[in-house]
Amino acid sequence: MSQVQNLDIISIASQVFDDEISGLVSLKSALNDSFIRAVNMILSCKGKVIVSGMGKSGHIGNKIAATLASTGTAAFFMHPAEALHGDLGMISAEDLLIAISYSGESDELAAILPLVRRKHIPVIAMTGGENSTLAKLSDCVLLTKVDKEACPLNLAPTTSTTVTLVLGDALAVALLSKRNFQPEDFAMSHPGGSLGRRLLTKVSDIMHVDDRIPFVKKNASLKETVLEISQKGLGLTAVIDDDFKVIGVITDGDMRRILDSDNDIRTLLAADFMVNNPKTILANEMAIDAVDLINKHNISALLAVDENHKLVGAFNLHDLFKAKLI
Repeated sequence: MSQVQNLDIISIASQVFDDEISGLVSLKSALNDSFIRAVNMILSCKGKVIVSGMGKSGHIGNKIAATLASTGTAAFFMHPAEALHGDLGMISAEDLLIAISYSGESDELAAILPLVRRKHIPVIAMTGGENSTLAKLSDCVLLTKVDKEACPLNLAPTTSTTVTLVLGDALAVALLSKRNFQPEDFAMSHPGGSLGRRLLTKVSDIMHVDDRIPFVKKNASLKETVLEISQKGLGLTAVIDDDFKVIGVITDGDMRRILDSDNDIRTLLAADFMVNNPKTILANEMAIDAVDLINKHNISALLAVDENHKLVGAFNLHDLFKAKLI
């Protein structure tokens, strides 16, 4: 393909960007009290927000519903054709409907709207047809009218779908702010995602507990210490006092260094070569804080303690990897 042809492709793509940006600029300048009313209607909704639309509007509606649901507004998508064959039963009297149709004349939406109105369910329309059937049957109209589609034939929904999608995002973000939605709330809706794991996983969720915790008393022999580190497999052991409080730590690296030294290993006790005042973390702290602590001090494992500094668990880098925190 020639350089001239390549430049022509870039020119076409650039024009699409220009057309869609122009549509968004027009949408932004047209924001008015209807948008405020729509936000307040959704905020006052005691049930769920149902989003519905056919064709490309349906695809956009699906995304809008998903964004609302993940940002604190209970919502789901309902296909209008399926609604005519039973799914309309999913809507209750406390719900709210967001109906999307650029023309405002979707046959499927037009068929279900009278039934929705009969249940006294409020309707927000997202449409380019200011005087359309959809607009007339709605309580609030958010206009998505564009001067032209990015499609050179002015047929394929392009600019209009982008405008509708961004308007849906604007609704979700406005609602998010009004609800004082926090990162922790977002994480609760995304427990399987990386953000959810980072914000929800505590040290207590990943640490080894009970008989899997490596520990020895300060008068433990070198052999006992080696066996404890080896059997528990975390690369370290805590050294505790009679009250189970952590007073030191011994890592496998410490063991190698003591074996390479000139000390009489037959008489050595744990207290003789432990590291005093080791780094620990509270079991109820977030696991991501443990990652920061490990990175900051260049260590590979940590002891978990309670508020009284008693040993309650232990974990290493492998446990953090397994929890997908690093």
